[in-house]
Amino acid sequence: MRKIGHMTYILKINISLLVIFCSAIGTIQAQSASIVSWREAQRQQPEWYGSDEAVRIAENVLLYQKDNGGWFKNINMATVLSSKEKTRLKNEKKKLVGTTIDNNATHTQMRYLAKVYNATGKEEFKKGFIDGFNYILEAQYDNGGWAQYYPERKGYYEHITFNDHAMIGVMEVLRDVVEENEPYTFVDETLKNRAREAIDKGVEVILKAQIEVDGKLTAWCAQHRREDLSPAKARAYELPSISGGESVGVVRFLMGIENPDPAVKKSIQSAVDWFDEVKIEGIKVVQEPDKSLPKGYDRVVVEDPNAGPLWARFYEIGTNRPMFVGRDSKIKYNLAEIEHERRVGYSYLGNYAEKLLEKEFPEWKEKWL
Repeated sequence: MRKIGHMTYILKINISLLVIFCSAIGTIQAQSASIVSWREAQRQQPEWYGSDEAVRIAENVLLYQKDNGGWFKNINMATVLSSKEKTRLKNEKKKLVGTTIDNNATHTQMRYLAKVYNATGKEEFKKGFIDGFNYILEAQYDNGGWAQYYPERKGYYEHITFNDHAMIGVMEVLRDVVEENEPYTFVDETLKNRAREAIDKGVEVILKAQIEVDGKLTAWCAQHRREDLSPAKARAYELPSISGGESVGVVRFLMGIENPDPAVKKSIQSAVDWFDEVKIEGIKVVQEPDKSLPKGYDRVVVEDPNAGPLWARFYEIGTNRPMFVGRDSKIKYNLAEIEHERRVGYSYLGNYAEKLLEKEFPEWKEKWL
């Protein structure tokens, strides 16, 4: 009987431990379910931004914000921070070198803070947005352009940058402020006027930078020299060229201007004409399995008469030939001719302007031309 009693006692302990373990697993799963990624956090319904999880992430965003109002890039703002990590971030707020608008930094954090402030009314989030607002205005060049980094970094980082939606992303936030779109209705009239002036300067430099070939306007390079607005080289595989990718974002921004003047209308029409002229038909890009290669596949161009139009990321100025450039900075005219690492690691061909030509421009043209 004693043995049975002892076994019963042990069994009760094990069952209790199992209940505790299952309860802990359930708690962890529930917490995991409530945690969203930084990408997901930017795409929620308006009511979500008043939730505890939204506020937690917004507090992270403030911790990552530097004293000049900007942010570093490529940071997961939604990560769960320990007390030690929070202390470190507070101590690093004076590290300003590296604050940037590259890779969607700064303007995405500003948008997020505006949404959470709109939902919660917490003043610290409004202040964070305004600090970011002042940062991007201070970072603007006198000629109206924005470089990737502020404070400035030497090298190609100084160029006016359309690449990766940098300058256009900033201008879109400013336009939302000026137009009093939700959730930016809290911005006062003084700041709206400053945003309006910054947009006007930005549009002016966009029009001046549009590449002209044989007296005919085309589109834009991914980056332009701030001194003379000429197309500029960035990384080894990003040479001076006309961009079939970044130029789409520029045109879309210009099409968003209410009551566009003749210069803006001409710029848009010219760029669209160029997109139509240089579209590539009858081919598609496919991933071809190949276990002998580092990533297990290759990216190749194949003929397909039914494929939709494609555009090259880079076009040679003067010839409109699609350019494919690897890390050796040598121009090739076929994707297969550059190294495998770049073929699969960078976007050289895409349907960048398809929606613009098929839907967006015709709607704009019907309204304004």
